[in-house]
Amino acid sequence: MSFISLQETVDLATDANRPLLPRAFLALKHVGDIALATILLVPVALVCLIVAVLNPFFNPGPLFYVQDRIGQGEKRFRMFKMRTMIGTRDAARFATGESHRITPMGKIMREKRIDELPQVLNILLGQMSFIGPRPEQPAFYADFARTIPNYRTRQMVKPGISGLAQVEAGYADDFESTRTKLRYDLHYIRNMSAMLDVYIVFRTFRVLITGFGAR
Repeated sequence: MSFISLQETVDLATDANRPLLPRAFLALKHVGDIALATILLVPVALVCLIVAVLNPFFNPGPLFYVQDRIGQGEKRFRMFKMRTMIGTRDAARFATGESHRITPMGKIMREKRIDELPQVLNILLGQMSFIGPRPEQPAFYADFARTIPNYRTRQMVKPGISGLAQVEAGYADDFESTRTKLRYDLHYIRNMSAMLDVYIVFRTFRVLITGFGAR
């Protein structure tokens, strides 16, 4: 069952009025993000070390992959991930178009979202949050901002490692699924609260267990 009704998602996608952000909640959210990211630094480093040991056998190549993304206020930043593919690409593509490049170990890392763990560094740098809209690649962002109404509204808040759109709609690989995810992102921005963040955290555990939305 969807977290919000179909009619509400349609209204959200066509509503041009930008919401007022709960500044007190955002300030507390930022403090919580920094505290949790700091606590997770050591376990994330240990996971990275384990992956680094396994890489030569199951995922040959560099440990990390750095990619430009669009963040809050449409500012570009460098997002950290653990590499899950081999070779290089010439242009921005949806992950479904590059599945042939994903290594067997990389597939497991994607299903369990292990490749996203280095983004705790982006949180410590103030570029991301644990919960928020996923940051988009610049080329895709330019297309979506030009063709999808109110797409820029999602840049009012920091992008997140997980978010309502991720746990409810999964991966987007075309414009229609991107519109659907935007509706969830706008719902989150208009209704952001500690309770909604807790809901997303619990739904994220479901994603980690089932691999829902992984590409």
